[in-house]
Amino acid sequence: MLLDILYQDEHLIAVNKPHGLLVHRSPIASDASEFALQILREQIGQMVHPAHRLDRKTGGVLLFSLSRDMDGLIQPMFANRQMDKQYLAVLRGHADPTGTIDYPLKKENGVMQDAITHYTTLGLSEIDLPFGKHPTSRYSLIQAAPETGRMHQLRRHFAHILHPIIGDRPHGCNKQNKLWKETFKMDTMMLHASSLSFVHPISNKEIYIEAPLQGEFKRVLSILNLNHPE
Repeated sequence: MLLDILYQDEHLIAVNKPHGLLVHRSPIASDASEFALQILREQIGQMVHPAHRLDRKTGGVLLFSLSRDMDGLIQPMFANRQMDKQYLAVLRGHADPTGTIDYPLKKENGVMQDAITHYTTLGLSEIDLPFGKHPTSRYSLIQAAPETGRMHQLRRHFAHILHPIIGDRPHGCNKQNKLWKETFKMDTMMLHASSLSFVHPISNKEIYIEAPLQGEFKRVLSILNLNHPE
């Protein structure tokens, strides 16, 4: 496997992480044998350091530092909200045109953290797919901008407003996930880190990195007769 490199300079490199690929080894995913960190290191022949994390199930822009010094500069930018992160997601149901989800999330140790997500609905769909008592199924394509970076924030926030992300487990709708797997043989989570923009800590230049949608996300949008923003 080769990763699609989206951006590279002497300090940073970004790739379009496939859905289902772990960023690095994890004791909670002993089934995995491939990791973005190791693949990229072998691909470019040098050490790389993850600047942030994406869930295994999430695809899209993943940024790495090429030195420990740069890692020390770039990681605090994520923590201090100096990164503009944009995501695309397909949700169950018709979402509001725009919204802000301000809903604290609990860490594994029980501590509550503030969590804020802004979103805009890009398109609505209704297809002839019976679901429960309904003769059709409704979906939304949304663009989300998380103001904070909590674990599974987008997944938990959209589940909280009763518009879970299609293909999400365990926060999503298991009945919808089963419906998509049985009807369309689709079990990829429909969450894509579409872009990342920031001021480069060395050059002070505005950096904008965009990740094209991957095949399964495009297929779902085609099923839903939704135009993808590319």
